Amino acid sequence: MIDPMTSPTSAGPGVAFWQARFESGATPWDRGAPHPRLVEAIETGALAPCRILVPGCGSGHEVALLAARGFEATGLDYAPAAVARARERLAAAGATAPAEVVLADALQWLPQQSFDAVWEQTCLCALHPDHWMGYASQLHRWLAPGGRLLAMFVQTVREGAATGLIEGPPYHCDVNAMRALLPAERWTWPRPPYARVPHPAGFVELAVELVRR
Repeated sequence: MIDPMTSPTSAGPGVAFWQARFESGATPWDRGAPHPRLVEAIETGALAPCRILVPGCGSGHEVALLAARGFEATGLDYAPAAVARARERLAAAGATAPAEVVLADALQWLPQQSFDAVWEQTCLCALHPDHWMGYASQLHRWLAPGGRLLAMFVQTVREGAATGLIEGPPYHCDVNAMRALLPAERWTWPRPPYARVPHPAGFVELAVELVRR
Protein backbone atom coordinates (compact mmCIF):
# COMPACT_ATOMS: atom_id res chain seq x y z
CA MET A 1 0.00 0.00 0.00
CA ILE A 2 1.27 3.50 -0.84
CA ASP A 3 1.68 5.67 2.22
CA PRO A 4 0.62 9.20 1.22
CA MET A 5 2.58 10.59 4.15
CA THR A 6 5.93 9.61 2.64
CA SER A 7 5.60 8.45 -0.96
CA PRO A 8 7.43 10.59 -3.57
CA THR A 9 5.22 9.16 -6.36
CA SER A 10 1.76 9.44 -4.81
CA ALA A 11 -0.49 12.31 -5.91
CA GLY A 12 -1.21 12.81 -2.24
CA PRO A 13 -3.96 11.78 0.15
CA GLY A 14 -7.56 11.68 -1.03
CA VAL A 15 -10.98 11.90 0.55
CA ALA A 16 -10.68 8.52 2.32
CA PHE A 17 -7.45 9.61 4.04
CA TRP A 18 -8.96 12.81 5.41
CA GLN A 19 -12.27 11.16 6.28
CA ALA A 20 -10.42 8.60 8.40
CA ARG A 21 -8.48 11.35 10.15
CA PHE A 22 -11.59 13.25 11.14
CA GLU A 23 -13.49 10.11 12.14
CA SER A 24 -10.64 9.01 14.42
CA GLY A 25 -9.86 12.49 15.74
CA ALA A 26 -6.26 12.25 14.48
CA THR A 27 -6.05 15.92 13.48
CA PRO A 28 -2.82 17.31 14.99
CA TRP A 29 -2.99 20.42 12.80
CA ASP A 30 -6.22 21.47 14.55
CA ARG A 31 -5.45 24.06 17.24
CA GLY A 32 -8.87 23.51 18.80
CA ALA A 33 -9.60 27.21 18.29
CA PRO A 34 -9.56 29.80 15.49
CA HIS A 35 -6.17 30.75 14.10
CA PRO A 36 -4.65 33.53 16.28
CA ARG A 37 -3.67 35.53 13.20
CA LEU A 38 -7.30 35.61 12.05
CA VAL A 39 -8.50 36.59 15.50
CA GLU A 40 -5.98 39.44 15.55
CA ALA A 41 -6.99 40.66 12.09
CA ILE A 42 -10.65 40.81 13.08
CA GLU A 43 -10.08 42.42 16.47
CA THR A 44 -7.77 45.13 15.07
CA GLY A 45 -10.06 45.87 12.14
CA ALA A 46 -7.45 44.79 9.61
CA LEU A 47 -10.12 42.43 8.28
CA ALA A 48 -13.64 43.89 8.24
CA PRO A 49 -16.88 41.97 7.51
CA CYS A 50 -17.03 40.89 3.88
CA ARG A 51 -17.78 37.85 1.74
CA ILE A 52 -15.02 35.37 2.63
CA LEU A 53 -14.12 31.76 1.77
CA VAL A 54 -12.28 29.26 3.98
CA PRO A 55 -11.14 26.36 1.75
CA GLY A 56 -10.16 23.16 3.53
CA CYS A 57 -12.07 24.44 6.54
CA GLY A 58 -11.77 21.19 8.51
CA SER A 59 -13.45 21.46 11.91
CA GLY A 60 -14.72 24.93 11.08
CA HIS A 61 -13.18 27.06 13.85
CA GLU A 62 -12.47 29.94 11.48
CA VAL A 63 -15.83 29.72 9.71
CA ALA A 64 -17.70 29.89 13.02
CA LEU A 65 -15.64 32.85 14.22
CA LEU A 66 -16.15 34.77 11.00
CA ALA A 67 -19.90 34.10 10.95
CA ALA A 68 -20.24 35.26 14.56
CA ARG A 69 -18.39 38.48 13.72
CA GLY A 70 -20.68 39.44 10.83
CA PHE A 71 -18.79 37.97 7.86
CA GLU A 72 -20.66 36.25 5.03
CA ALA A 73 -18.52 33.16 5.47
CA THR A 74 -18.35 29.99 3.38
CA GLY A 75 -16.42 26.94 4.53
CA LEU A 76 -15.36 24.35 1.96
CA ASP A 77 -14.19 20.78 2.51
CA TYR A 78 -14.57 17.43 0.75
CA ALA A 79 -14.37 15.10 3.77
CA PRO A 80 -17.94 14.46 4.98
CA ALA A 81 -16.80 14.08 8.59
CA ALA A 82 -15.07 17.46 8.48
CA VAL A 83 -18.12 19.13 6.95
CA ALA A 84 -20.42 17.61 9.57
CA ARG A 85 -18.16 18.85 12.37
CA ALA A 86 -17.87 22.32 10.82
CA ARG A 87 -21.63 22.59 10.34
CA GLU A 88 -22.23 21.71 13.99
CA ARG A 89 -19.76 24.36 15.09
CA LEU A 90 -21.30 26.93 12.75
CA ALA A 91 -24.81 26.17 14.03
CA ALA A 92 -23.65 26.88 17.58
CA ALA A 93 -21.74 30.03 16.69
CA GLY A 94 -24.63 32.48 16.62
CA ALA A 95 -24.01 33.72 13.10
CA THR A 96 -24.88 37.37 12.47
CA ALA A 97 -24.56 37.07 8.68
CA PRO A 98 -25.34 34.38 6.08
CA ALA A 99 -22.88 31.51 6.42
CA GLU A 100 -22.56 27.94 5.16
CA VAL A 101 -20.26 24.93 4.89
CA VAL A 102 -20.12 23.31 1.45
CA LEU A 103 -19.20 19.68 0.74
CA ALA A 104 -17.13 19.84 -2.46
CA ASP A 105 -13.66 19.37 -3.96
CA ALA A 106 -11.68 22.61 -3.84
CA LEU A 107 -10.07 21.75 -7.18
CA GLN A 108 -13.47 21.60 -8.90
CA TRP A 109 -15.91 23.82 -6.99
CA LEU A 110 -16.97 27.20 -8.33
CA PRO A 111 -19.27 29.59 -6.44
CA GLN A 112 -22.12 31.52 -8.00
CA GLN A 113 -20.56 34.77 -6.76
CA SER A 114 -16.93 35.75 -6.24
CA PHE A 115 -15.43 36.47 -2.84
CA ASP A 116 -13.82 39.55 -1.33
CA ALA A 117 -11.31 37.48 0.63
CA VAL A 118 -9.98 33.95 1.05
CA TRP A 119 -8.52 32.67 4.32
CA GLU A 120 -5.93 30.13 3.12
CA GLN A 121 -4.63 28.24 6.11
CA THR A 122 -4.78 24.48 5.61
CA CYS A 123 -5.86 23.71 2.05
CA LEU A 124 -2.70 24.41 0.04
CA CYS A 125 -0.37 22.55 2.40
CA ALA A 126 -2.74 19.55 2.42
CA LEU A 127 -2.61 19.21 -1.37
CA HIS A 128 0.21 17.31 -3.05
CA PRO A 129 2.30 19.80 -5.07
CA ASP A 130 1.10 18.10 -8.28
CA HIS A 131 -2.24 19.84 -7.60
CA TRP A 132 -0.91 23.27 -6.69
CA MET A 133 -1.23 24.82 -10.15
CA GLY A 134 -4.88 23.82 -10.33
CA TYR A 135 -5.49 25.18 -6.85
CA ALA A 136 -3.77 28.47 -7.65
CA SER A 137 -6.12 28.89 -10.62
CA GLN A 138 -9.06 28.26 -8.31
CA LEU A 139 -7.88 30.93 -5.87
CA HIS A 140 -7.74 33.44 -8.69
CA ARG A 141 -11.22 32.45 -9.91
CA TRP A 142 -12.76 32.60 -6.46
CA LEU A 143 -11.63 36.15 -5.73
CA ALA A 144 -12.98 39.33 -7.23
CA PRO A 145 -10.37 41.77 -8.64
CA GLY A 146 -8.82 43.51 -5.66
CA GLY A 147 -9.78 40.58 -3.42
CA ARG A 148 -7.45 39.59 -0.59
CA LEU A 149 -5.72 36.23 -0.21
CA LEU A 150 -4.81 35.89 3.47
CA ALA A 151 -2.32 33.05 3.32
CA MET A 152 -0.56 31.07 6.03
CA PHE A 153 2.27 29.31 4.18
CA VAL A 154 3.45 26.24 6.12
CA GLN A 155 7.21 25.98 6.63
CA THR A 156 8.16 22.38 7.34
CA VAL A 157 11.36 21.35 5.57
CA ARG A 158 12.04 17.64 6.06
CA GLU A 159 15.31 15.75 5.74
CA GLY A 160 14.16 13.95 2.60
CA ALA A 161 13.95 17.24 0.71
CA ALA A 162 17.73 17.13 0.31
CA THR A 163 17.30 14.13 -2.02
CA GLY A 164 14.17 15.36 -3.79
CA LEU A 165 11.51 13.59 -1.74
CA ILE A 166 8.11 15.26 -1.57
CA GLU A 167 6.84 14.57 1.93
CA GLY A 168 3.58 15.51 3.58
CA PRO A 169 0.97 16.45 4.44
CA PRO A 170 1.52 19.12 5.42
CA TYR A 171 3.68 19.92 2.41
CA HIS A 172 6.37 22.57 2.72
CA CYS A 173 5.28 25.83 1.08
CA ASP A 174 8.66 27.34 0.20
CA VAL A 175 8.28 31.06 -0.47
CA ASN A 176 10.16 30.79 -3.78
CA ALA A 177 7.68 28.15 -4.93
CA MET A 178 4.82 30.36 -3.72
CA ARG A 179 6.12 33.28 -5.81
CA ALA A 180 6.16 31.05 -8.88
CA LEU A 181 2.75 29.59 -8.07
CA LEU A 182 1.14 32.98 -7.42
CA PRO A 183 3.08 35.22 -9.83
CA ALA A 184 3.30 39.00 -9.61
CA GLU A 185 1.39 39.49 -12.86
CA ARG A 186 -1.68 37.99 -11.20
CA TRP A 187 -1.07 38.92 -7.55
CA THR A 188 0.33 41.88 -5.65
CA TRP A 189 2.88 40.69 -3.10
CA PRO A 190 3.90 42.66 0.00
CA ARG A 191 7.56 43.17 0.73
CA PRO A 192 9.21 40.72 3.15
CA PRO A 193 9.99 39.97 5.88
CA TYR A 194 6.76 38.14 6.66
CA ALA A 195 5.49 37.38 10.14
CA ARG A 196 6.26 33.88 11.42
CA VAL A 197 3.52 32.16 13.38
CA PRO A 198 4.50 29.03 15.37
CA HIS A 199 2.12 26.07 15.32
CA PRO A 200 1.66 23.70 18.29
CA ALA A 201 2.42 20.76 15.96
CA GLY A 202 5.99 22.03 15.60
CA PHE A 203 6.06 23.78 12.24
CA VAL A 204 5.90 27.50 11.43
CA GLU A 205 3.59 29.47 9.14
CA LEU A 206 4.51 32.57 7.12
CA ALA A 207 1.67 35.11 7.14
CA VAL A 208 1.39 36.75 3.72
CA GLU A 209 -1.47 38.84 2.36
CA LEU A 210 -1.73 38.96 -1.43
CA VAL A 211 -4.14 41.01 -3.54
CA ARG A 212 -5.68 39.63 -6.72
CA ARG A 213 -4.94 41.77 -9.77
